[in-house]
Amino acid sequence: MANELDELTGVTNAVGRDVSVIEKQIPVRVGVGSTVFEIALWVLGILPGLIFLFMKISARNYFQQLQQRLQHNASQIDNYLEQRVMILQNVAALVGKAIDLDKEVMTVVAAYRGGMRPGSNTERNQMAAHLDGAFARLFPQVEAYPELRAHAAIADAMQQNNYLQKEITAAREVYNDTVNQWNSDLFWWPTKMIVAARAGYTTRIPFTASAEMKARAREMFF
Repeated sequence: MANELDELTGVTNAVGRDVSVIEKQIPVRVGVGSTVFEIALWVLGILPGLIFLFMKISARNYFQQLQQRLQHNASQIDNYLEQRVMILQNVAALVGKAIDLDKEVMTVVAAYRGGMRPGSNTERNQMAAHLDGAFARLFPQVEAYPELRAHAAIADAMQQNNYLQKEITAAREVYNDTVNQWNSDLFWWPTKMIVAARAGYTTRIPFTASAEMKARAREMFF
């Protein structure tokens, strides 16, 4: 039998294909068949019905615990983002004394000076994009002034920022893995899917990169 997918002779796309995360939460629904299945278990006897009841209780507890893990993973990202805000504010204060900073940098600093924390994934992504843009404008200005580049506090902040960027990427991976686990388990019929449908659960949206970050990733760095 020939291979269904043949990378040597199959149809290809010479220009490539860009992909994006779809911002859509899919609700879990079960049909009449699931209700009939549950009734049939009780008809067969009390024991099968009780076993499935305990299985549903276990599934409900599992989803509640998984939601707490998602909250924890999201909080980890928030903590790293908050540290980047502090670094941006500190560096902006030092650099601002020597040169006139870009207005957009100061706008971001002013916006987050009150200790703003994101309340949703959308706000979290927007905050990350704002910080990325501010640092992208701030550090080239620092590089243009040798006396600033030699400043120990600024050099240390730049290293911390690079470290935090890596930690944020790792934390997003952990968060996305948990989101993928949640989305997969929602449709595990019969137990988890029935519980999820009755609870009104929906799929969750993983981390998404902004259009600006995608464009910058295609730029020439060297």
